[in-house]
Amino acid sequence: MWNEKKAETKSAEPPRPIETAVERTSGWLGASLRVKGEISGTDDLLIDGSVEGQIHLDNRKLTVGKTAKVTADINARDVIVHGYVKGDVRAQARVEIKKDGSVIGNLTTTQIMIEDGADFKGTIEIDHGAKEAEKSVSTRAAAAGASAAAAPVTPPPKSV
Repeated sequence: MWNEKKAETKSAEPPRPIETAVERTSGWLGASLRVKGEISGTDDLLIDGSVEGQIHLDNRKLTVGKTAKVTADINARDVIVHGYVKGDVRAQARVEIKKDGSVIGNLTTTQIMIEDGADFKGTIEIDHGAKEAEKSVSTRAAAAGASAAAAPVTPPPKSV
């Protein structure tokens, strides 16, 4: 009874970690490749080569590799810079400039991280966008509720 082994059932497919259960597509621009023009798409992108022009990856992540030289305006959800970027960067979520990274241009994002040793020259605009609009509506509603609750109530006149 105690030493009996249960029959093992094997599935046709090995178990996968949760992270890989959701398929993520990504592209890669190798170190020997050079692009002049516009890059746009719906995949994450890793650039190790050279790009001049514009990069539009709305709702996706752009990673600028250590060997990359990017002279472009960038629009993506997340931008991670290990190499060189010259141009304006707009990220809906986050910009990270790693210790060996260099950015010359203006950043607009909701979160920024610049590691020690990274180079940055430009301006940073923290854009709270929809979060601020949502916050101001809820703040006004709360204030209206609080002022209504705090308003003095006058009792009706007494009759004699």
